[in-house]
Amino acid sequence: MSDAEKIPFTQIALAFKAARKIVIKIGSNTLAKEDGRINTDFMDSFASQCASLIKTGKQIVLVSSGAQVSGVSTISGWARRRDVHYRQALCAIGQVELMDKWRAAFGANGIHIGQLLLTKEDFEDEHRTLHMRNTLFTLVDEGVVPIINENDSVSFDEIRIGDNDNLSALTAILWSADLLILYSDIDGVFTDNPKNHPEAKLVPTVRDIKELRSKIKIGETNAFGTGGIETKLQAAEKVTSFGIPMILTNGENAGELDNLSAGKIVGTLFLADEECLLQDIK
Repeated sequence: MSDAEKIPFTQIALAFKAARKIVIKIGSNTLAKEDGRINTDFMDSFASQCASLIKTGKQIVLVSSGAQVSGVSTISGWARRRDVHYRQALCAIGQVELMDKWRAAFGANGIHIGQLLLTKEDFEDEHRTLHMRNTLFTLVDEGVVPIINENDSVSFDEIRIGDNDNLSALTAILWSADLLILYSDIDGVFTDNPKNHPEAKLVPTVRDIKELRSKIKIGETNAFGTGGIETKLQAAEKVTSFGIPMILTNGENAGELDNLSAGKIVGTLFLADEECLLQDIK
C-alpha cells in the first residue's frame, strides 16, 4: 500500500458516515477481470460489505454496468461483432448472467435483489418517474437491494442515457440519496491522465466543478475509465446541484466500502452545493 493510500481523507469519511441513503455505481472495468470474465470474487466481497452496512442502518441502491461484458463471457464468439443488433443481443444475454451473479452474491448474505432496466424516457415522463421512485422506496424499505442498469438491449440514440455515471446521478436525484459513489478504474480526479502521466496530482476535494474543468486535462472519452472523466464530471454536476455529494474512487480494491467505513480511502470528494444544503437545513 502506497503512502497516498494510507492518508485519511476526513471529508470523504464524514460524507460517508453522514449518509444513510447511498447510490453506488460500479463500472465494467471494476467488474471484469483481465481475461474479460466477470470478477465474482469482487462481487462476493462487495455484497458482503453492503450487507454489513445495511445492518448498521444504511440503505444501498446499486447501479451496475457489465451486461455486455457478461454477454461476451457467455458467448465469446460474438466478441468481435460490431453490428448494433449483436451488441444489443449480447446485453440481453449478459444482463441475465450479470443479475444471476449478483443474486448469488447478495443471496449468500441473506439479501434479495430487484432489477430495474431504464432508459432516458423513463426519467422524462412524470408518470414513469413516479412509479420508478415508488418502486425504489418499496424495495429498499423491504430490505431488497435494487440493481439498476440502462436497458441496452432496446436502447437507441434518442432514448439512451449513454453511460452509467449519468444514470447513477439521475437515480440518486430520483431517490433523494444522501451520497453517490462512483467506482472507476482510477483513484479519483487527477490534473492529467495518471496512466500516461505519473506526475499527475490527485484532486482530493472539489467545490467548484467549473473551476476544476479549467485546471485539469479532460482527455479522450476512454482516457479515465469506461465513460471517461467527462461523464463523471457531468454526474457530479447533476447531483451536487441537488445537494448530494459524490465520491469518485477506485473500485479495483474489493475492500473499498470497508475503507470508507474506516475513514481511509484515496478518492475525490465533490462537495454538495452549499445553497442546497442551506435550504435543507432551513
